[in-house]
Amino acid sequence: MYNIETRCVQDGYTPENGEPRTVPIAQSTTYKYDSSEAVGALFDLRAEGHLYTRISNPTVDCVEKKIASLEGGVGALCTSSGQAAVLIAVLNICSCGQNFIASSSIYGGTINLMSVTMKRMGITVRYVTPGMTDAEIDALFDENTRFVFGETLANPALTVFDIERFARLAHTHGVPLMVDNTFATPILCRPFEFGADIVIHSTTKYMDGHATVVGGVIVDSGRFDWAASGRYPELTEPDESYHGVVYTKQFGPTAYITKARVQLMRDLGCTPQPMTTHLLGLGLESLHVRMERHCQNAQAVAEHLAAHPAVSWVNYPGLPDSDQHALAQKYLPHGCSGVVSFGVAGGREAAVRFMDSLKLAAIVVHVADVRTSVLHPASTTHRQLTDAQLVDAGISADLVRMSIGIENIEDILRDIDQALAKASGTR
Repeated sequence: MYNIETRCVQDGYTPENGEPRTVPIAQSTTYKYDSSEAVGALFDLRAEGHLYTRISNPTVDCVEKKIASLEGGVGALCTSSGQAAVLIAVLNICSCGQNFIASSSIYGGTINLMSVTMKRMGITVRYVTPGMTDAEIDALFDENTRFVFGETLANPALTVFDIERFARLAHTHGVPLMVDNTFATPILCRPFEFGADIVIHSTTKYMDGHATVVGGVIVDSGRFDWAASGRYPELTEPDESYHGVVYTKQFGPTAYITKARVQLMRDLGCTPQPMTTHLLGLGLESLHVRMERHCQNAQAVAEHLAAHPAVSWVNYPGLPDSDQHALAQKYLPHGCSGVVSFGVAGGREAAVRFMDSLKLAAIVVHVADVRTSVLHPASTTHRQLTDAQLVDAGISADLVRMSIGIENIEDILRDIDQALAKASGTR
């Protein structure tokens, strides 16, 4: 197997003699078959092939294979957005009356999905904080708990998720661990290597890397034993919508991701489009190069801010004095992504002046593309959270989130310095 840098470029598509060198865009909703028997076999899940682009597509398939390779999984399912990926990943094994456990320091949009929309579906989330003991977390599990969820690097608190610890806790209770690996990407961390079972990405962020296409992906490790757990009849008992197929028996290690595709994607239709997925595939080819520069620039920005008199605090796991540094060294030894959070001396008003004074960095509701950007999470992405939820998520009123791009670092630092000077009133 090639190294991951080579797989970013080469995996997912291997052209045959005389075929296009790059992945063709199959901009078609449907496919032609030679016989009724052939298409019937597809509907019965007895044959491989593309049935309808809502479920699968040749272009999308190439990108899914590339991402599965990068994460070290047995299969992947691209979706129309990161939120759709979370939704399908959860509903694939969780139903009304059941619950799951999640880290409190996760993306605000995910908290809303889990705490509001899923609650209306009768699915309950139980939040945990990193400071809780194993015994306290163990007490949250019951016979209806279906999985544990966390983010490798929390958005925007930058809390590093202790994957091995939570994998152990989850597996002790016979449930899988899901990890949102959006900020780290498989270049910086591969959660399956630390015991995670399912990985999720908002591909809108670093995987695309250019703020051009919204998307998501679910990756299945193929390692969780759904039958041995005894908690997942949706995977181990007949699915009447497919003539009684039992996913674990017919598809083995790919049971989870197959069910997500042929049942959930079929019914919910959170489908990625061939053209947008083609653009995602182009982004993936340079992912390893971009992540190296993002990390280098973010580390330099964090160190610069930590020494600046107009900055009251800095949060970046790559800083030696960060309370997340030890976990970062374990899970993110090659860099801590491109996002830095900090507080401007003078509080919320000074933070607003700083943001409004930036010239190179833009105020956008986005992170993780090649351009440096900035946002105030408490009043934007996490606006719907209560004060208590903001505290649990590690977000203070003065927190500024900067997504450091791949521009020249001297230009980035000059822009920060002139904005801080205006924010502090020194010029």
